[in-house]
Amino acid sequence: MLSNIIQFSIKNKLIVFLLTLFIIGFGLYSLTQIPIGAVPDITNNQVQVITTSQNLSTQDMEQFITYPVELEMANLPGVIEIRSVSKFGLSVVTIVFEDNMGTYLPRQLISEKLISASEKIPAGFGTPQMGPITTGLGEIYQYILDTKPGYKDKYSAMDLRTIQDWVVKRQLSGIPGVVEVNTWGGYLKQYEVAINTQKLHAMNITTAEIFTALEKNNSVSGGGYIEKVNQAYFIRGEGLISSLKDIENIVVKSTDNLPIYIKDVANVGFGSATRFGAITGNGEGEKVLGQVMMLKDANSKKVIEAVHERIDAISKTLPEGVFINGFLERSELIGKTTFTVAENLILGCLIVIFVVVLLLGNLRSGLVVASVIPLCLLFALSMMYIFGVDANLMSLGAIDFGIIIDGAVIIVEFIAYQITAKKGELQLLGARAQQQLKNEITFNGASKMMNSAIFGQLIILIVFIPILSLSGVEGKMFKPMALTFSFALIGAMILCFTYVPVAASIFIRPSTKSSKNISVRLMDFLNRSYDPIIRWALKKKKVVLAISVVLLGGSIYLFTTMGGEFVPTLDEGDFVIQPVLKTGTSLSETVEITTKIERILIDNFPEVKQVVTRIGAAEVPTDPMSMEESDVIIILKSKKEWVSAETKDELADKFKEALGVIPGMEVEFTQPIEMRFNELITGVRADIAIKIFGEDLEILNKKGNEIRNLIQNVEGAADITVEKIAGLPQMNVKFDRAKIARYGLNIADLNNLISMGFAGTNLGSVFEGEKRFDLTLRLDQKSRQDISNLKNLYVDTPSAGKIPLGELAQISYTTGAAKISRDDTKRRIVVGINVRNRDLQSVVDDIQKLIETNVKLPTGYTITYGGQFENLQSAKDRLKIAVPVALVLILILLYFAFSSIREALIIYSAIPLAAVGGILLLFVRDMPFSISAGVGFIALFGIAVLNGIVLIEHFKELKHAGMEDSDELIIQGSKDRLRAVLLTASAAALGFLPMAISTNVGAEVQRPLATVVIGGLITATILTLVVLPILYSIFHLKDKKETVNSKKNLKVLSLVILFLIGISGVQAQEEGLSFDEIHTLALNNNSGLRASKLKVDESKALIGSAFSFDKTDLYYHYDQNNIAINNKPLEVFGVQQNFLFPTVYFAEKGVNKANYLTESSAHERKKRILEQELASNYHGLQYARHKEKTYSELNDLYERFSYSAQRRFELGESNYLEKITAQAKQKELQILYKKAIEDANLAYQELIKTVQPDSILLVSTIPMEKLHLMDVNLENNAGMSFFENRTKMFQAKSTLEQQYLLPDLNFNYFQGTNSTLGENLYGFQVGVKIPLFFSGNASKIKAAKIAKEVSLAEAEDYTVQLRTKYQSLMGQLKKYQEVLAYYETEGQVLADEIIKTATLSYQSGEIDFFQYIQSMENGYNITLTYLENLNAYNQTVIAINYLNL
Repeated sequence: MLSNIIQFSIKNKLIVFLLTLFIIGFGLYSLTQIPIGAVPDITNNQVQVITTSQNLSTQDMEQFITYPVELEMANLPGVIEIRSVSKFGLSVVTIVFEDNMGTYLPRQLISEKLISASEKIPAGFGTPQMGPITTGLGEIYQYILDTKPGYKDKYSAMDLRTIQDWVVKRQLSGIPGVVEVNTWGGYLKQYEVAINTQKLHAMNITTAEIFTALEKNNSVSGGGYIEKVNQAYFIRGEGLISSLKDIENIVVKSTDNLPIYIKDVANVGFGSATRFGAITGNGEGEKVLGQVMMLKDANSKKVIEAVHERIDAISKTLPEGVFINGFLERSELIGKTTFTVAENLILGCLIVIFVVVLLLGNLRSGLVVASVIPLCLLFALSMMYIFGVDANLMSLGAIDFGIIIDGAVIIVEFIAYQITAKKGELQLLGARAQQQLKNEITFNGASKMMNSAIFGQLIILIVFIPILSLSGVEGKMFKPMALTFSFALIGAMILCFTYVPVAASIFIRPSTKSSKNISVRLMDFLNRSYDPIIRWALKKKKVVLAISVVLLGGSIYLFTTMGGEFVPTLDEGDFVIQPVLKTGTSLSETVEITTKIERILIDNFPEVKQVVTRIGAAEVPTDPMSMEESDVIIILKSKKEWVSAETKDELADKFKEALGVIPGMEVEFTQPIEMRFNELITGVRADIAIKIFGEDLEILNKKGNEIRNLIQNVEGAADITVEKIAGLPQMNVKFDRAKIARYGLNIADLNNLISMGFAGTNLGSVFEGEKRFDLTLRLDQKSRQDISNLKNLYVDTPSAGKIPLGELAQISYTTGAAKISRDDTKRRIVVGINVRNRDLQSVVDDIQKLIETNVKLPTGYTITYGGQFENLQSAKDRLKIAVPVALVLILILLYFAFSSIREALIIYSAIPLAAVGGILLLFVRDMPFSISAGVGFIALFGIAVLNGIVLIEHFKELKHAGMEDSDELIIQGSKDRLRAVLLTASAAALGFLPMAISTNVGAEVQRPLATVVIGGLITATILTLVVLPILYSIFHLKDKKETVNSKKNLKVLSLVILFLIGISGVQAQEEGLSFDEIHTLALNNNSGLRASKLKVDESKALIGSAFSFDKTDLYYHYDQNNIAINNKPLEVFGVQQNFLFPTVYFAEKGVNKANYLTESSAHERKKRILEQELASNYHGLQYARHKEKTYSELNDLYERFSYSAQRRFELGESNYLEKITAQAKQKELQILYKKAIEDANLAYQELIKTVQPDSILLVSTIPMEKLHLMDVNLENNAGMSFFENRTKMFQAKSTLEQQYLLPDLNFNYFQGTNSTLGENLYGFQVGVKIPLFFSGNASKIKAAKIAKEVSLAEAEDYTVQLRTKYQSLMGQLKKYQEVLAYYETEGQVLADEIIKTATLSYQSGEIDFFQYIQSMENGYNITLTYLENLNAYNQTVIAINYLNL
């Protein structure tokens, strides 16, 4: 099949170039449409359920909100994990689902469960809501609303927050791909009524009266409308508060006809909601932050571009002096990683081109191979666009063009070699003949090398299958890489048998081997160097093998000591510092500390561009932090501008040292995306999370601090922090129920009063145009300062008295839970550790030893390890499956390729020594084992065996060519293939070189993979050239016994394969072949059609026979009458050639061409007749089978009723006539049924006669349907074409006969001499042969003209008959259409109704047996008649569709 594709490509170069242009065009289009990101989104499929309740403590949030939500979510299908965080006023429950459930189904399931969860949460405690549909890569753009110099005092934090909420946020919402615009910091503006308790007490006013007054004086209503003078006047009662004055003038009550206003008992002004978060920036104090969150799976590049456009538009509408300061945006990281990928791809491409041109020694060949590279890349981009694979660091970062073009190199090298070998022959030919010969060489070369090229690419493709099976975080990270690599490789395979042969046949020219050629000199040098090495190795086999084993053993030992990490940390270019402050630190204190941090960093480090700190929780708290927790986001300048440090780790240490001046503060270092990924995937921000599970928070806190102190000195363990779960300062109000009962009060009213006084109670809204602000009632500022204010809060009693709250409750300072974290409903505390200057696995190993030795846990308490380490363990477990599967697949493929387990294992030995190089180079570069390196090993194993295949194949070729001496065969074979081995290995290895040495952003992720492949290929190449020949030599010396065994193995394998094929064949045969499959089979198998095709080929071959010349006459002449000047006879030597007149040859070619066209038309006509016959037989068989099925049903029915009639007669329920009639009908139907079976067999035999299959033909039975009538063009009928071409042939014959009247030409050249003449006398003779007697020719010309007239008459007769037949068939078709219309609309329904009614009536005794028989016959006759007419209709359609005589 591949050979046919290659041949088609070479013959149809234009089509191939058009296909190439399509790949280029669609690839460039895909490049503009494909989503471009920095890294794959590895966030698991999770949904956050967020509940806010400002007045509930941590324990209450857990008990009343978190637990009911967790309980409802636990039974949802597809749930993998449930995590939760409960804090003061906030509950966040994270539910992780299986990835295959998609994005929206889990949210729908949760939405349904939230209804029942809300019912279990007490009223007023908060309503659980789902978080935005976003991921760890969702925070694509963060900005602060800032003021220009000179405007700082003009805008307060409240003003900026109002601008953010009502100007910026509203306009950013609605951008396609933006799911949420989150606000953080500033003061949320409120209209505040701050009551003075002393005035209330003095004027004897209760808080309930204040409530009522405010609620009843802020409303709007309508009163319908009034009709007046043909107009309708609508009534609107406008009573909404619109200003502070309106609130102040609300009357609370009247005393002695004197109104008491709100302003008399309270201060009315602008206040703010209770804050749980803030933003500071650049050491300038508080700011307001906006966070644009992207929809999951959206195109980040397009969304960011849209956000930038909208920001530019919004900036024009902002008040004077206010601007949007975008400090953290994804586009910068995307730009840096895209540059890294582009640089690596371009450099890799250039290096590969250089290597290929250098080692091939032919610029044109090198450029043909090089042109495959961009085409493969564009093909891969097209496939990525079609299959929805994003372009990012991982998907495009691991493409090695050296591997991808391997097949093209093999093919082009061989074609170039063959063209150069036939250089002399090519130079003797004209341009057209030269191209034909090059086409032939290209076809033969490409066909020969295609199998090797495809097999090599197939092995690499198959080793990527296990990578595609990875799941979880590593699956999301490396699947795009495997898919993109596979796409590029598939593109290379397609181009290898389409574009490459075409380009090679056009552009490659014979080259002259010159000793000055650098490629020749280089290969000569390498061959001279290699020859003594291979000869020494063959003599010292044991030494070489021993060295190999030692290297393998040493590398295995090195591997065990290497340590490991999940994936090398991507350098995002920015820092996040997380200061760890004392639990319960106030928001104002945290703001002061973070501002101090910002000033220290900006003043002391010129590397710092901006510093923005996020404190506590945002408006949508997807990242639940307490008020003492903060993220200090440090935006760094380009590394070129750094002066304080050279690396990020060094800079982090200096930051930490500089921040040491702030007492009582610890810091953790991470990066924005890394932090978010860690938190969302594992619930922990740190690299390593030591999770202690247990019930008691105090014990958990104690053990957490114990572990922190224990591991502080572990090398590489940095930023060790213990989760703050206890020690939150509280004012505890413990009610005295007896006193409360004595005063006729209840606890709910007291709780509401406390909530109103200190948190505030919303009593409606105040509108400022479109803006809406809460109207809030609370105590004035001086009444909310201390515990004494709480104790002295007056409570209104039912008896119109007032009593301090301190009389009704015991109020004291206590500490409580700061945060309760749960994993799968179990409480836990986390000791977080970031790893710096060491690998992850080694740090965990040291920590585990210390904990196991020194920490004793109470019963029921457990420790697990999470964070990045958890991902590493999960990925290792999957690699333990993926790597062996890849190895087994390679071995199976090798076995199939060589049909010998011995040769397969010889080549397979490349894998362990390839691993040696990968491990050694990792060790030399001081890199730990990571999942990137693991994937590199999988890819390496596929590449490593390719050169072994090339070498073993060549050894076998030499053996078949007759070489017997093993050592000489191996030396010769190895040297022959030295160029190919070095070319493949160096191209693949050097293609990865830019990735291995790159220091750009994102290169750290690719570096281990590239390092493994380069190191592995170095040792794999040494193995291929030294160790593999030794192994071949050992196993192929006088091993007849083993040969027999291998043959046995081959037979066993063949039997297994035949068995499997047999099984699949049986399955296929059970299903049967469709018409299209049978059609293809018939066209390939029918002997008559094949013979017709051979006639066409024969006539085509005879076209060139027109230029046949008479045999050349070489003669010697001696005549004594022919005397020279020396009076002696001449001995004459001569050559004579006769030619027909030149136009005769062309006329003969015209006849041959016309004959070829006639045969082609005859073949097409025969093919058309065969197709008609096939369609007729196939649909005839379907009709026969349906008829057989109908008679089968009838036969079964009559058999049952014959038996029933027999029983009825025996029981005396019927007479003898009924019994024998039933038996007679049953016999009659049985005969008809047998006839139907025979008809079906005959129809099958007719089909067999047409198809002529090689084996049993099983035909699928399909429902009978009306066939479609095709458009029939009589002018293009195959028969018409045949007669037209035959007429042209007789015309050509007539022309040829006329050309024979022209004279023949004769040429004679001769030389004469004799023994004493001393010179040659020469002469020549030119003559013409004129046909003086041409009556015979005239007769032939006349006969040819008559034959032409006969052909024209026959063609006219054929046309008339064809048109008549067409009209006749269309008339028949119309007749059958009318008949079928009746059956389809009425007949079939009537038949079914007759059979159903007759059966029911007979069973109930309403009709007798004879009526029943008659009804059944009528029903089934309608069905049979319908089938008969449908068959006739279909046969008519077939006759029209394949119209011929």
